[in-house]
Order: sequence, then C-alpha cells, then structure tokens
Amino acid sequence: MPQKDPPAPAPDFQNPPGPHPATTSEAGSFAYAHCPCGWRGPSRRSRDKARQDATAHAQQR
Repeated sequence: MPQKDPPAPAPDFQNPPGPHPATTSEAGSFAYAHCPCGWRGPSRRSRDKARQDATAHAQQR
C-alpha cells in the first residue's frame, strides 16, 4: 500500500504570514483602523491617530 504524505497544516486565518494590510474606515464622526486578521483599533475622532494605529499594527508583525 503506498504511503500518503501527511496533510498540510490548516492555514492560520487569525495570524496570516507576511505584512498586515491594515486600513482605516469611518463610522459617523469616528475613524478606526482594522485588519483582515481580525484586529480592530479603537474608535478615534482623529483620522491621523487611526492611521497611526494601523501603521503600528502593521509594524508589530
């Protein structure tokens, strides 16, 4: 009987490899950063601070 290769590990969708493409969105008068990995930054009145949150998250990886 031929041997089969072991199955590949399941992808980790919560922590994908490589850079995280964090972006910002707006909800009313607030902006927040979010990422496909599930991370979401706090709501901010300052769009600049939301962008800084996104940059900081991307650099943590």
